[in-house]
Amino acid sequence: MALKVLSALDTAKTQLYHFKAIVIAGMGLFTDAYDLFCIPPIMKLIGRVYFDSNEPKKVELPVVLTSIMLTTALLGAAIGQLLFGRLGDLIGRRRVYGISLFLMVLSSIGCGFSMGTSPGYVLGSLAFFRFVLGLGIGGDYPLSATIMSEFANRKTRGSFIAAVFSMQGLGILASSAVTMVVCSIFDAAPEHPVHPVPKNQTPESADLAWRLILMMGAIPAGLTFYWRMMMPETARYTALVEHNVLQAAKDMERVLDVSLSQIAEESEYPPSPPPCYPLISKRFFSRHGRDLFACATAWFLIDVFFYSANLVQSQIDDHYLMKKTNVFQEAISMAKLHAILNVCSTIPGYWATVYYIDRIGRVKIQIIGFFFMTLVFITIGIPYYYWYDHTNLWFLFLYGLALFFSNFGPNTTTFIVPAELFPARFRSTCYGISGAVGKVGAIVGVVGFNWASHKDEDGLKRGRMMAVLVFLAGVSIAGMMTTYFFTRETTGRSLEENEKEDDPEDGFFVRSFGRSCMRRRSNSVGQEDPTA
Repeated sequence: MALKVLSALDTAKTQLYHFKAIVIAGMGLFTDAYDLFCIPPIMKLIGRVYFDSNEPKKVELPVVLTSIMLTTALLGAAIGQLLFGRLGDLIGRRRVYGISLFLMVLSSIGCGFSMGTSPGYVLGSLAFFRFVLGLGIGGDYPLSATIMSEFANRKTRGSFIAAVFSMQGLGILASSAVTMVVCSIFDAAPEHPVHPVPKNQTPESADLAWRLILMMGAIPAGLTFYWRMMMPETARYTALVEHNVLQAAKDMERVLDVSLSQIAEESEYPPSPPPCYPLISKRFFSRHGRDLFACATAWFLIDVFFYSANLVQSQIDDHYLMKKTNVFQEAISMAKLHAILNVCSTIPGYWATVYYIDRIGRVKIQIIGFFFMTLVFITIGIPYYYWYDHTNLWFLFLYGLALFFSNFGPNTTTFIVPAELFPARFRSTCYGISGAVGKVGAIVGVVGFNWASHKDEDGLKRGRMMAVLVFLAGVSIAGMMTTYFFTRETTGRSLEENEKEDDPEDGFFVRSFGRSCMRRRSNSVGQEDPTA
């Protein structure tokens, strides 16, 4: 028999609290995007401050250092996904939700206070704080997605989770805006009357500028800390994991427009609590192994693609950004170009998913995204020797198309689906495992990007770039196949229905379209399946 409190969640109308939860949960994603997209101009500033040869065209941060700066945050995110994902199931989503945000705020400020003036000390402490930042960001992924999925109703659950993820779009715009404002202020500042900076020398204020840009990313996240701590535990966790249905009903009454008398149960505990078999067990893998494989593999593949695709961005930067003696003008130009590209492609992709995710379905959108990413990178990769010398508006259009379909596609759906497929007592853990595997793919993409874009003889670089681009088309094909054969559709179904799909006696691992895994049942099941 369905629990009233969960039935009320599944059928609840969209209310103010849903939008409040989107903003509160989305601040972690905002910080993630802010950190990712402010790094290119910041590395430009750091390169000019600590590796300045007085000739701007020769200033280039060593490839190894660039890779370390990028991968430390990703490594921290992978560990954070696993750690906080497991804690979210063991002690509750709310209890660890504030910790992840606190780590992000603290480490963002710490990045600005990276110690020392020599390159080794500064970059070493910056790498440490970026690792801690990654821990917080990684922890925020499973908690934000799980909390939003457990608060949402089944008809608009996909749109709500996608809206949380779309906060990355605001983070992208904020990173560019802050970079342009900070650098413009420093650029407009009057020179020292006694010790003016030589024309070809980087001003000392550039060392302060990049620190301020990093620290300001902590402000929006810090402003939501109070509201995050005031959020109640999700009713699904309280009822299905802690088995306290009465408390779940009271928490629901606090945040949604529903009276306690409508959702209170006659008994305090669920009539048949599900048995607790361990996460690492044959029973778990027989029932949920396919879903975990599908989520983790798709996330790995899209992150390999997404982070490797930055090598195309680097070619666009080389073509459209002229080297300037003024480091602030150079950072402003880079931030402006990145903002324009993302406003025209990435951000529309986020919101197209918000609109269509509950109309088209997760599986179709993911396949469509991988399909168009494949077409774009075949078009760019095979004739790359032509595009290398003709980085024109058509090249920009193709790159923008890839960004659009990565977000109106697997980059967003891989954030949504793991929060919908697993039982409540494993949901955050399995989400964390999927996300951690994805971050490993991101590390592979970053290392591959830096190797392929390393500047040496033109012929060697062109050959490496062509090989990587064609490889990324193959990655997208693998993503299509993984989605088609292994990913289950979750649209229009309650979380409890989704977790009941696989019967271990069936013995099927690959998805079959004639089977029950593709059916949409209209009835709502209000508690975990006893065999789930």
